[in-house]
Amino acid sequence: MKNIKEIGKKIRWFIMDVDGVLTDGGIIYDSSGNELKKFCVKDGMGITLLHNVGIKTAILTSRKSYMVEVRAKELGIHEVIQGAKNKLELYKKIKKRYSIIDDQILYIGDDFPDLPVLKVVGFPVCVKSSPKEIKDVCMYITKKEGGNGAVREVAEYLLKIQGKYEKAIKKYTGG
Repeated sequence: MKNIKEIGKKIRWFIMDVDGVLTDGGIIYDSSGNELKKFCVKDGMGITLLHNVGIKTAILTSRKSYMVEVRAKELGIHEVIQGAKNKLELYKKIKKRYSIIDDQILYIGDDFPDLPVLKVVGFPVCVKSSPKEIKDVCMYITKKEGGNGAVREVAEYLLKIQGKYEKAIKKYTGG
């Protein structure tokens, strides 16, 4: 396997699944049948830190949810694809649209629908509750659970590999 630090330095795009990654995987419906999702603000800050140094972000999820649109807009996520029945096909469209290659992409997923993408990206990542088959193809497995800071963990790890962490937090620390 290639050196994780060499690979991390090439990453320009950070693509995420939603359920089980940006959320804890739970689906909540209110009494009117509206779907609710709980997002971790720490993950939101991780995404903001990536944006602070020019790393683009995308969501690629199998489900459709208005709440994902709301959260993505709030965070300034560059590309949002929902209802992805074939994630690999849509992943290839993102690559073509933005003229990027696999080696420039980190993808974080958690379950079998993510597997085809995890097998081709430059930097495959999964959350710690992922099945063994997913973990076996990933270069990094989070210590935190999805929906509880896993995205922030990976964002900070990537920024440190790239030597951009201090720049990413500069506007908050006054440094």
